[in-house]
Amino acid sequence: MTKQVSRIAFLPLFVVGALAQSSPPAPLVTPSSTYVPGVTFQTTNPNYFMPNPFYFEGRVDWNLLKITQPANPWDYMQRGLHEQDELGDTAGAIADYQMAVSMNNLANNTCQLVTVVPTGPINPPPCIFTVRLRLAGLLRDSDPTQAISLYQDVLNIDPLHLGVNAAIGEVYTTMAEAATDPATAQNLYQQAITAYQAELALSPVTPLQTQVTGDTANNAHVHWSLAEIYAKLGQSANEMSELNLYLQATKWHSDTYVWHIQLAKKRLAAADRARRSTH
Repeated sequence: MTKQVSRIAFLPLFVVGALAQSSPPAPLVTPSSTYVPGVTFQTTNPNYFMPNPFYFEGRVDWNLLKITQPANPWDYMQRGLHEQDELGDTAGAIADYQMAVSMNNLANNTCQLVTVVPTGPINPPPCIFTVRLRLAGLLRDSDPTQAISLYQDVLNIDPLHLGVNAAIGEVYTTMAEAATDPATAQNLYQQAITAYQAELALSPVTPLQTQVTGDTANNAHVHWSLAEIYAKLGQSANEMSELNLYLQATKWHSDTYVWHIQLAKKRLAAADRARRSTH
């Protein structure tokens, strides 16, 4: 996907994102014989990444970290990742993610949003997005409102983070499908539409992309999701528009759910027959 944004306006965020996601902090190598949680931060462990000033957003093998007791938000996040990915302990992961967020939070001034390239250590440290993404994913079914709030926090940290607006759209759609009041459901669907459209706006198809790849649309899954919502709302013109864009987006890249392509073609053909019969 291609992002077409103002180079000047978003250069600081791009640099910040690159530092946070692409360049793991160099481990601290100051000699120390004893690990004191909250003080030495395993200064003798080459697998323990210190902030640079950004926290390393990836996962480190828990067995290599050798943390006896988490002492900061990054420790709690790492243990949560271990619990979720390797132990299947959802409850434990949620508890540790929540602890990490409480220790790395704008509300209590334990983290900050970084909008310019830092020249050295900053206090409070930058807000971490990975732990919020993970926690939101685990809370989508049990606490969708909190999940959306966490996803919005991620967008505050990194406004260009792909997939987050789409995740918000998915949660709103699930909430709408569960709503018993038609007016509430329609409002939730509209919020889902807004979120999906925000996702598309982050990666528009440019003339250069079309010239190089032949693509005239992208993000097939978002277009499919929008078509499904418009179908539920009875907005057939918008539904057909999104199905056409979906087929354009899958022309060269297919889809994980290949049957969606055939279904889209059948729905478009049926709509065309219905249109012809009325004329």
